[in-house]
Amino acid sequence: MHGIAMLSNIPMRKEASHRSEMVSQLLFGETYQVLSKSKSWLYIKCLYDDYEGYIDDTYHNPVQDKDKPTLLNNQYSVALDIVNTAATESSSTPIVAGSTLPQFDGLNFKIGKEKYVYNGQALQQGQSNFGLIEKLAMRYINAPYLWGGRSPFGIDCSGFTQVIFKSLFIPLKRDAYQQAEQGRVVNFVEEAQPGDLAFFANEADRITHVGIVIRDRMIIHASGRVRIDKLDHFGIFNTEKKKYSHQLKIIKRMV
Repeated sequence: MHGIAMLSNIPMRKEASHRSEMVSQLLFGETYQVLSKSKSWLYIKCLYDDYEGYIDDTYHNPVQDKDKPTLLNNQYSVALDIVNTAATESSSTPIVAGSTLPQFDGLNFKIGKEKYVYNGQALQQGQSNFGLIEKLAMRYINAPYLWGGRSPFGIDCSGFTQVIFKSLFIPLKRDAYQQAEQGRVVNFVEEAQPGDLAFFANEADRITHVGIVIRDRMIIHASGRVRIDKLDHFGIFNTEKKKYSHQLKIIKRMV
């Protein structure tokens, strides 16, 4: 059984409880596979990144068999506006940047029998330009940090990098340590280019943080909020606190 997210974002939880830790979010238009059901909760796998967690079954919108060829493939467009609406003849739904727009033609898209109008900015496959990465990332400046978040109204470090790269049709895994297994190693920070991902380790040498390298040896990342700081071979130098906040582990190039 498969489903599709029909709300702006749907919390995925570690356990089958609203009190449980949120581990990720499904954004509008993203699809998932139902792995099991426990009372009023579904254990699902997001088909975009294979991440697993629980959602309340009241959020579940099943994908009909006849719609699977169009909704479960990799042909989609991505919403770029921080927030806009997807409107039908009878209602409208707020959707955030990074949302999936299936069968989008520049103004309309369709999910099952429902036809939507979206008049915001979006990128279609084949239109993406990696040079846009800094511009897209800057739209999230001052978005608050939220563990498990993937929305401009609450986002964590790896959710931030994942959604920005999704907007350019470059798939990343969900967690920082998983993303660090992707791409090619950049040996020296002096060789880093805008769009490279820098990963940072804790005292146990485990990767726990990630950010996007931008021009002038700076980095944009979600730490407290989405912010810009200095990057060097030691790590991230917090320009407000005047001290290092994260220890550099590795830099990877994803394109």
